Amino acid sequence: MARSLARPEAQITQARQGLIAPSRTRDPRIDAFRGLALMMILIDHMPGNPWEVTTVRNIGFSDAAEAFFIMSGIAAGIAYSPGIARWLNGGSRLWDGMAPMWRRAWTLYVVQIVLSVIAIGLFSWSAGVFYRSAFREMHNLAVIYDSTGSALIGLPILTYQIGYVNILPSYIVLLVAAPFLLIGGVKAPWLTLAGSFALWFVAGAMRWNIPIYPGNGGWFLNPLTWQFIFVIGLLIGIRHRRDERFVPYSKALFTLTLAFLIFAFAWRHVPALAAVMNHKMAQLGALGAPGNIVSHNKTMLAMPRLLHILALAYVLSCLPFVTRMCAHRFVAPLRLMGGHGLLVFGLGTVIALVGQILMDVEPAVTWLPWVLPVIGVLICYIAARIADIARSPKPAAKTATPG
Repeated sequence: MARSLARPEAQITQARQGLIAPSRTRDPRIDAFRGLALMMILIDHMPGNPWEVTTVRNIGFSDAAEAFFIMSGIAAGIAYSPGIARWLNGGSRLWDGMAPMWRRAWTLYVVQIVLSVIAIGLFSWSAGVFYRSAFREMHNLAVIYDSTGSALIGLPILTYQIGYVNILPSYIVLLVAAPFLLIGGVKAPWLTLAGSFALWFVAGAMRWNIPIYPGNGGWFLNPLTWQFIFVIGLLIGIRHRRDERFVPYSKALFTLTLAFLIFAFAWRHVPALAAVMNHKMAQLGALGAPGNIVSHNKTMLAMPRLLHILALAYVLSCLPFVTRMCAHRFVAPLRLMGGHGLLVFGLGTVIALVGQILMDVEPAVTWLPWVLPVIGVLICYIAARIADIARSPKPAAKTATPG
């Protein structure tokens, strides 16, 4: 009897030393890179501005969306895995571990609906004020006028998506599935990774996707394929909670991934090499290779994009100076914006849409593309700063808090 009682106690002690224990320190890279990804999304969502050349998509195949998803997965793994671990160790109910994720998914859903309504309102208002009927047709907005009833059904069920307001739906779906992914990630991480990879491969090869309604086609960021990068982030976050690496440092692997990043950069910027490689990929496609292997398709998270973001994440994670740099006071604005990711994302989306309208209405004003992204980032920083001050506990409250 004494032996049977000691075993659960040992399991609980082990859990407290692992996933359930709070991480020793908050890794500055998480908020810094998430803030950087959000800033890049804002810039890239104002097409035609000169700052676009500074974003990650210009050094390879992936862009800020992949960075956003993997960082969100890491953050979710760190934040929510302890609740699942407590349930697996018999210390709490499953609902206690699941509820925070589903509450967050609901918050994201509300934000998605609000952003969609704002986008419809912005472009509709601009079409009337600036006498540009084209504003009612941009970014899939024509559907709301041509098939209003169907669009009003599709909007709340996330199947009617507006261009540049179509990142959150896939993230919402993945966050709803996150409790089950975390259970697999905690109990059988490599099996979970294998299953996720298999779904990515088959869904991409067979072009499975969630259909849009009204209209034809599928979601812009296909959850069936983008789940793979999110799951990788979850698994990294779970291990990070234990102060471990999911993929250990290896000099050979570091050299290989760094070489791939250099090759991807050359493929992107050397026309002769790009012509050869693209031709070879087309030949493989003609021989029957799956489209998600021999293309750069963003919707299906094609292999070149996937490998690029994974290589970039691995190389950056292996460089000690990156951690020191992310902890530097000069990077504090990025960390602040990353810590208020949803606020910055939502506000940045609205600012980017306003910027698109202004740049379209005033194409001759050459300074607008230079100034608008900078103003947008500055507004997001100020908003994050205000939110941080509002969230900070008052001194009196600190004194009253039990030790």
